[in-house]
Amino acid sequence: MFDKAVSDKIELSEEELREIAGFAARCASRVLSIFEQSLPADTRPRDAIDAAHAFAAGERRTGALRQSAWAAYRAAGDAAAPERVAEPAAADAARAASHAAAAAYLHPRASPHQVKHILGAPAHAARAEELQSKGGVQERRGSSDTFEWARLHAPPAVGAVLGRLPAAPAGGGRVGELIRELDAALRE
Repeated sequence: MFDKAVSDKIELSEEELREIAGFAARCASRVLSIFEQSLPADTRPRDAIDAAHAFAAGERRTGALRQSAWAAYRAAGDAAAPERVAEPAAADAARAASHAAAAAYLHPRASPHQVKHILGAPAHAARAEELQSKGGVQERRGSSDTFEWARLHAPPAVGAVLGRLPAAPAGGGRVGELIRELDAALRE
């Protein structure tokens, strides 16, 4: 009999988690200024990126790291609140920070959803750049600087772990498209 609980596990070392979190933090750092220009007093995305960098550098994976991911996620919601309707780029920049901190919690499961955990930070960072370049108009611009940077600078662990996972899932709007494009590029 097929045991799904056993069969969907993948190898995932702590060193790979650290490389993935560091990569995600570097991607999110590229667009942090977009958020900070809109909400300069809100440190939640910066705190999440700092926590991801600290984990990547060898610190323990703690509840504070997970809390920083959720805090940056809430900052994205604040940036997208109705009274801040002109801040979609800032919201995606904060989502990139949230994904950076959350990357440390990638599960060793062969699930398409896990691809989003690996590539969420670069995809949201790329979307923030797209929106910033369009002045907040939500149209597709094409490849962003961060998208290209991520494609060229992903550490070996990113491609190795992606190779153990199914392809990125369908859906997710423009960010989902960016995840699928980056997933395909990094598997080549």
